[in-house]
Amino acid sequence: MKKILISQFLTLDGIMEAPEKWNPKYLGDEEVVREILTDFSASDLLLLGRTSYDFFAARWPSRTGAMAEYFNNIPKLVVSSTLQKPEWHNTTIIRVTDIEEIKKQSGKNILVFGSYELVQTLMRENLIDEYKLYVYPLTLGNGRRLFEQGTAEQTLKLIAAKQFASGVVAMTYQSEK
Repeated sequence: MKKILISQFLTLDGIMEAPEKWNPKYLGDEEVVREILTDFSASDLLLLGRTSYDFFAARWPSRTGAMAEYFNNIPKLVVSSTLQKPEWHNTTIIRVTDIEEIKKQSGKNILVFGSYELVQTLMRENLIDEYKLYVYPLTLGNGRRLFEQGTAEQTLKLIAAKQFASGVVAMTYQSEK
């Protein structure tokens, strides 16, 4: 059975919105990049919401390197009711209601990267098995937070934590459903 793993870049105040605007100065930390690639290797499906899909599909096909190879080649599932014909290689459109059946399949895990609205839905539906949170040493004060006010109560168990030279801390939490 597959697990859904949420991988998110967050500020200290929990903002996950538009990390491309605030995390570039940390992208030179090769340890963080290696950790992210390790996360990728544990998954054989990438699950995205429509907005993140559009953002990634516009950028990754023209890039090279290990991350680009991962994003461009992994099978991608996009939760959308409006996307008609995905252009990005290896992409399938699904509905949220399909996710439980997909989790029952054998293989590696399902990675969710970004995808704010989808993550909120997965939390409401209690479908998330693990959170991998990359917490960056800065605050923004406003923006969309991973755990917004009104998010359902969850009990999480810390299973790993790692600090990097850049000040980024990666923490992995399992959901205790």
